[in-house]
Amino acid sequence: MSMYGRDPWGGPLEINAADSATDDDRSRNLQDLDRAALSRPLDETQQSWLLGPGEQKKKKYVDLGCIIVSRKIFVWTVGTLLVSAFLAGFITLIVKTVPRHHHSHPPPDNYTLALRKALMFFNAQRSGKLPKHNNVSWRGSSCLDDGKSNSATFYKDLVGGYYDAGDAIKFNFPASFAMTMLSWSVIEYSAKYEAAGELNHAKEIIKWGTDYLLKTFNNSADTINRIAAQVGVGDTSRGSTTPNDHYCWMRPEDIDYKRPVSECSTCSDLAAEMAAALAAASIVFKDNKAYSQKLVHGARTLFKFSRDQRGRYSASGSEAAMFYNSTSYWDEFVWGGAWLYYATGNSSYLQLATTPGLAKHAGAFWGGPDYGVLSWDNKLAGAQVLLSRLRLFLSPGYPYEEILRTFHNQTSIIMCSYLPLFTSFNRTKGGLIQLNHGRPQPLQYVVNAAFLATLYSDYLEAADTPGWYCGPKFYPTQVLRNFAKTQIDYILGKNPRKMSYVVGFGNHYPRHVHHRGASIAKNKIKYNCKGGWKWRDSTKPNPNTLVGAMVAGPDKHDGFHDVRTNYNYTEPTLAGNAGLVAALVALSGDGTSGIDKNTIFSAVPPMFPTPPPPPAPWKP
Repeated sequence: MSMYGRDPWGGPLEINAADSATDDDRSRNLQDLDRAALSRPLDETQQSWLLGPGEQKKKKYVDLGCIIVSRKIFVWTVGTLLVSAFLAGFITLIVKTVPRHHHSHPPPDNYTLALRKALMFFNAQRSGKLPKHNNVSWRGSSCLDDGKSNSATFYKDLVGGYYDAGDAIKFNFPASFAMTMLSWSVIEYSAKYEAAGELNHAKEIIKWGTDYLLKTFNNSADTINRIAAQVGVGDTSRGSTTPNDHYCWMRPEDIDYKRPVSECSTCSDLAAEMAAALAAASIVFKDNKAYSQKLVHGARTLFKFSRDQRGRYSASGSEAAMFYNSTSYWDEFVWGGAWLYYATGNSSYLQLATTPGLAKHAGAFWGGPDYGVLSWDNKLAGAQVLLSRLRLFLSPGYPYEEILRTFHNQTSIIMCSYLPLFTSFNRTKGGLIQLNHGRPQPLQYVVNAAFLATLYSDYLEAADTPGWYCGPKFYPTQVLRNFAKTQIDYILGKNPRKMSYVVGFGNHYPRHVHHRGASIAKNKIKYNCKGGWKWRDSTKPNPNTLVGAMVAGPDKHDGFHDVRTNYNYTEPTLAGNAGLVAALVALSGDGTSGIDKNTIFSAVPPMFPTPPPPPAPWKP
């Protein structure tokens, strides 16, 4: 509905929203019509008169003090920053609040798990004042007077070191071999020890042993004439009832009987093995210059003594002959010479280790039923692998090439003898190789062979060699690793009895280990020499678990008797566990890391082969 009124000029007046335009709107419409009606160009004066002043946009600026910027740019910049900050905060909030699925490392393999336990055995075997972090709750400091009551002039203190097995005797011969094997494994596989979180632990174990060995002779002298070979005695023959380390069944912490020290002045095998242990350890501790040099000096002194005063340490009638009888010292000369060469770079040691006459006396050329079996008694197989390493990576040439090639070929033959196709050694029905031909305590030899096989396969791979020949047939390196795995797997439980022969690994393992400390409950009662016999003869499981101990092992029929008094089945040893540790670390990991090619050569100078001598002049 409209409202009408009378316009004083005549005509109706309609009040409508459409006619409510303002004067400004009408004026603007007229201007638009006038512009559209123009048919010819106008000059500036006419345009300004007719069209009025032109529209000008005012540019707006923001004064920031040091600079002046367009307000539009300023607004865009600030807005962009605020939006970016908001988005970043929003994304961060989402990331923080949304549950994340961590990609954790794969669980450790069985070899790594067993390695950690096998190293703990050495903690349980420590003699002397124990460190606070020893981590064996039922062990304490023991035998703190070893060597102190003796009137000898060259030693005043023999505290420390390791007990050999289930007794409290410290046999330097197998203990030195154990330290050499551990050092060798650390030198080759330090990255694997690191990955397992056990590198520092392994080095502590080695140092505990070498610190003690340095006490057994005058380590500051250049020349010596005797060394301490053993602490404690175990002879119970001829019905002797004198308290000693075999007759008594006591915790080491409770020992109150005398512990005699055995000395020797003609002990080439023992001294050369101790030299090998110190030399190998000097490479392990090369970053500790003062200690490494101390070890090298001791190794030199011992090796000189071994060469100057010839003789077996286990001469007829000695204590050592009953328990750790050495068959010869020639293998220790080759072994010790090789380690001293790596530790010092002095070519005179290499010349000695590669002397054909020495190798001949050591049995390198005649074979025999125990050829290729590495043990605390015979180091020839280890020395041959160790020197094959030199040929594979440094190839020193003349005058060493001929004997090094021989050692390399012999190493190949040894590796062939480990394979089931060859009949050098029998196997049990369960697959355990009989390196000691069915005699008791087989596992210590098996683990050494597993270590050598794995190590040699890693040598070949590092040298870009895919395998080796056994006669006309070529075998890939994986065959050696497979051999080592089957043997270690047998020890860890894949055997007819489904029993792990490493205490604490798996659920089914020996519970009656032949070991004094583990078999006596930790209580406040001190059992005397015979008082502990009730623990020895008990049919109950050991009250203390000797974690990581590899027992002596099954018989040739895969049989095993878990009986404490039968040490041929249930007694562990230092040398045996050292070989186990070496084999386990060699097999551990995901297979991406091999050996450390260079560390062992740290002290070896660059080798420039000497040209061979000219041929003899031709005679017609």
